[in-house]
Amino acid sequence: MATSQLAADVNGITIGYTDEGSGPPLVLIHGHPFDRTMWAPQIDAFAPTHRVIAPDLRGYGESQVVPGITPLSAFAADIAALLDHLGVERAVLGGLSMGGQIVMECYRLFPERITGLVLADTFPAAETEEGKRERNAVADRLLSEGMKGYADEVRDKMVAPYNTEASAHVHRMMTATSPEGAAAALRGRAERPDYRDLLTRVSVPTLVVVGRDDTYTPVADAEAMHAAIPGSTLAVIESSAHLPNLERPDVFNAALRAHLAHLAR
Repeated sequence: MATSQLAADVNGITIGYTDEGSGPPLVLIHGHPFDRTMWAPQIDAFAPTHRVIAPDLRGYGESQVVPGITPLSAFAADIAALLDHLGVERAVLGGLSMGGQIVMECYRLFPERITGLVLADTFPAAETEEGKRERNAVADRLLSEGMKGYADEVRDKMVAPYNTEASAHVHRMMTATSPEGAAAALRGRAERPDYRDLLTRVSVPTLVVVGRDDTYTPVADAEAMHAAIPGSTLAVIESSAHLPNLERPDVFNAALRAHLAHLAR
């Protein structure tokens, strides 16, 4: 059994990652501005049946910080290189929020390596002009002020305030994140492509998940993705906001377990 204190040199940078369990590979990609510890409940739950791989994205957690602009294609290339490093040819790919958009970018770039998708609390549309200005303004702010003020402000949108334990975990992740890494991701994410047409061509089993009280990526966004992706499954997690995997891990894990069982069949 591998431990969580692992690092790989890929694409000219060092990536920290977790690699636990054995069986069919399940790769979990965190959102912004978090790290791979957001997947702790899923690593614990699925390592007995799967090889669960959870990287820290470049600029986050234990991975190297690369200032400037990090497009989603750079994150996707890092994922592919890490899979090469680990000898994983094909895997189920899951991501939340920005992580879900990175999963879509991975499917755009190397669909032949992906056996199934999990798209949680995310959305496929390109950024609006107003959204681009907003993301770049937040990036400027993080570089000048650091993470704490931003983390304090968005905390109750990331996690419903009634989910106190998850809220504390999320706040710790956000305040520990490198402002340079987070800013680079925001600038890159502002320029992301539109994945809506891609979703209509997805040919692997896909689970779409969303928290009922998510205001960043509302249920309507998840319903639209579910309608676009042929044969997909939709799970709406009650009593949770933007991180249902942490807020309601048992319910999230049940939906994921059913999806993985469907894939196994």
